[in-house]
Amino acid sequence: MHSFEIVAADRGLENALQNKVDRKTKPLGALGALERTAVKIGLVQQRLDPRLERPHMLVFAGDHGAAKAGVSAYPQDVTWQMVENFLAGGAAINVFARLNGLGLSVVDAGVAHDFGARPGLIDAKVGPGTANYLEEAAMSADQCALAMGRGAAVVRDLAAQGCTVVGFGEMGIGNTASASLITHCLTGVPLADCVGRGTGLDDAGLARKQALLEQALRRFSGSDPLAVLAQFGGFEIAAMAGAMLAAAEAKMVLLVDGFIVGAAALVAARLAPALPDYCVFCHCSAEPGHRAQLAALGGEPLLDLGLRLGEGTGAALAFPLVRAAVAFLDEMASFESAGVADKA
Repeated sequence: MHSFEIVAADRGLENALQNKVDRKTKPLGALGALERTAVKIGLVQQRLDPRLERPHMLVFAGDHGAAKAGVSAYPQDVTWQMVENFLAGGAAINVFARLNGLGLSVVDAGVAHDFGARPGLIDAKVGPGTANYLEEAAMSADQCALAMGRGAAVVRDLAAQGCTVVGFGEMGIGNTASASLITHCLTGVPLADCVGRGTGLDDAGLARKQALLEQALRRFSGSDPLAVLAQFGGFEIAAMAGAMLAAAEAKMVLLVDGFIVGAAALVAARLAPALPDYCVFCHCSAEPGHRAQLAALGGEPLLDLGLRLGEGTGAALAFPLVRAAVAFLDEMASFESAGVADKA
């Protein structure tokens, strides 16, 4: 697998950025999280006037062998059907990406369906879905590395086209179960606190999901990020982890969505501890395990709207706030330029 060179964001500019924020015509700290976001993006780009160029959402799709065992309320076919919906422009992520000026591509990392060549679809398929982790590892180490490499290649292409901000979303029936297992293994938070209703399980379904995931854990123990990813991940989660590492290496701003994207971010951050320096954590998901991820990653979410749709919708909805952070840093007058008296 390609080794990634991800260095912590150089904090040499931090004082200058903070001073620029503080001299704006407002009380100190009055723009709250927007101020911290502006400083973070300035540090990522190493400039006092950061630019969000050619913003793009990537929705990574893949199927999960464990979905057939009943870890989701929906049948596996919904994965490819929703990819068709994305390609037709009809899903929530399409609406929000259009509304907020984000490009959008769907990355087929491992859907159990043949789409053929299609506009807006990137073929990065490793296989027609993962194996069932209730019985065996979801993927081999080689498949995991291949998925990560293909995800990285997608982001490198975007970077070469001048993209400086990339959003991450996903689609894959069964992938909240996968994310729950990854989160438990990499944070040590009890499994029960990492398992939620996913696409809408009732109480009986939630209890069944919990029991199945406990069964899966009896086959595996450990916290090595690549081993955990291969054991329980989906091809879309592995591709996202590789894509995130490539994005951080290219000093792009990463828009991190919810629980499944967060699982990929946990893996990537275990491999490259500086990764969170490049991440804007867009929202706090209604999935219970997401708070454990945010705590582990030191993430401060911009939004908390009770979202649990996935697809990158939280990232697309938060993007106007990210743009606002950069815009106020660039365009808002300072006390000096506006001739406004500072506090005595």
